[in-house]
Order: sequence, then C-alpha cells, then structure tokens
Amino acid sequence: MKPNLSTSLDQIPLGCAHVVSRLEAPAASSEWVRWLEEIGFMPGERVMLMARGAFGGDPLVVRVGLSTFALRRAEAACVHVGAAA
Repeated sequence: MKPNLSTSLDQIPLGCAHVVSRLEAPAASSEWVRWLEEIGFMPGERVMLMARGAFGGDPLVVRVGLSTFALRRAEAACVHVGAAA
C-alpha cells in the first residue's frame, strides 16, 4: 500500500515502512508536535507501525529510526506519512 501525503501513522498497515512527511497536532494539544519531534518523529525519518492494542487499537507500538515507542492513537494521528523509498 502506498499512502498519499494525508495518511496518518494511526491508519497505516502493520509492518510497512513509511517516511514522516509532516506533523500536525490539534489546536488543543499543540505541544504534541514539539514532543513528537523530541522523540524522533522528524520529516524524512523512517517509521513503522509494529502493533495495535487489543481493545480499541490503543496504544500503538511504533518504531521510528532505531527507537520503539507506545503512542496513543490521537498522538499517532498527528504524524503524517508517505511511502518509503
């Protein structure tokens, strides 16, 4: 699957490599962009969705670069991705 630029990290299939294209947080949580950048979600960085929580899909296990994090779906939705080269 090759997502378009409006695909967010919470919507991609498990195990497929993607590249961060941009970050966009809700107005009520604008600090999320800075926090996501601080842990490695920068444009051009490779990301992969590794697992979804059993009930409701929360949290998501996400690999960015060489690090692995658990993100809430709302946080992952702030990370927009494109297909990896």
